[in-house]
Amino acid sequence: MVNITKTNPKGVMWLQVCGLAGMQAAITLFWLIYNLYIPQLLVQIGFSRDLAIGLLIVENVLAIIIEPLVGGLSDDRKRWITGRFPFISLGAIASSALFILIPAIVTFSQPSEVIRWIFLFVVVTWSLAMGIFRSPAIALLGKYAGSADLPLAASLLTLTGGIINAFRPVSNNFILSLGAVFTFAFGSFVMLGAAFVLRFLDPPEKPIIEIPKIPTTPEHLPKKLFLLLGTGFSVAWGSRLFMDILSKLLKIELNADIGEMGGMMFILSLAVAFAALPAGALATKIGNRQAMVWGSCAIAIWMLLMLFFGAKLILIILSICTFSFILNGAIPFALSLVSNQRAGLAIGMYFAGSALAGALFPVFFPQLATLSPLPETFISALAFSITGICVTASSTINQAE
Repeated sequence: MVNITKTNPKGVMWLQVCGLAGMQAAITLFWLIYNLYIPQLLVQIGFSRDLAIGLLIVENVLAIIIEPLVGGLSDDRKRWITGRFPFISLGAIASSALFILIPAIVTFSQPSEVIRWIFLFVVVTWSLAMGIFRSPAIALLGKYAGSADLPLAASLLTLTGGIINAFRPVSNNFILSLGAVFTFAFGSFVMLGAAFVLRFLDPPEKPIIEIPKIPTTPEHLPKKLFLLLGTGFSVAWGSRLFMDILSKLLKIELNADIGEMGGMMFILSLAVAFAALPAGALATKIGNRQAMVWGSCAIAIWMLLMLFFGAKLILIILSICTFSFILNGAIPFALSLVSNQRAGLAIGMYFAGSALAGALFPVFFPQLATLSPLPETFISALAFSITGICVTASSTINQAE
């Protein structure tokens, strides 16, 4: 059997991790631009702004299928040929081309029934292209860092993605002022550049001949994939509610208006992003699973205390610190739960759980802004508790193998 040499070191290949962090930043930038402009583009071409919610649901439903499917296929290709980069390159090039095409259709064509359907087709196809390369790309983290150092390496990805996301509430007007065509083109060139840099930095893999070994213990793969699906769902749901709770409670505590809250959420989001660095370092020392379980229990306590005593500074700091253990530990948890030969499938299943949460969220919370912090806090605490249960259950499965 032709296999691929293992290149994951006993440490962190920081140059390669930086390249992967650049890819993570490009993906985050893509979605930031898309989510900001898509309601405006829908109106310009003759649709209702409300269609954006329907598109979001459709895109997430497709991601539930595409992410684990492509992740698994990239595992097979990694085993038999030369690595995951055919999927990464194809997805990055296709998504970049389609991304530019989205505003171009609206700007350079006359609205008609045919043009409207072409526009919707391009938008949905772009979301499919995004699903082609994300799981194979993020799975490379298992190649660039040893198992014990995965949380530390992942913290750089969390940091870069978090910094991009942090600018969302304060940069909307500036990004919109640039115009759709220029902004989408800029995002596409960033994606192509990130993919090129990652490919350039990726160390070569040499095929070797390896006699297949028959496993002596069951891998319990279906159970592990189910736990990853649950982890992705609960982390995504809990995170979305947690940030909204912080915003609402802080607004009550400071009696701030909407304009002031944009700047405050920018600071909080930056704090979450930078908190990933010490969280990753500490999780490397004490164990990522222990850090995630502790964080999922502690954050529920801090949220309940904020609900009854207000958004005090010490409670906000404690909440952000514990939240970082969960947010930063999720990808390393997925990679550590399966063998290296199933890394793409594991990451894909985790992202499928996140997509499932994204598809159901607008259904269960159509008017999130009007939801009281009380039920929101309990639902978020329940979601993070499910995360802790999934991580704990994974340890039981590993002990059984």
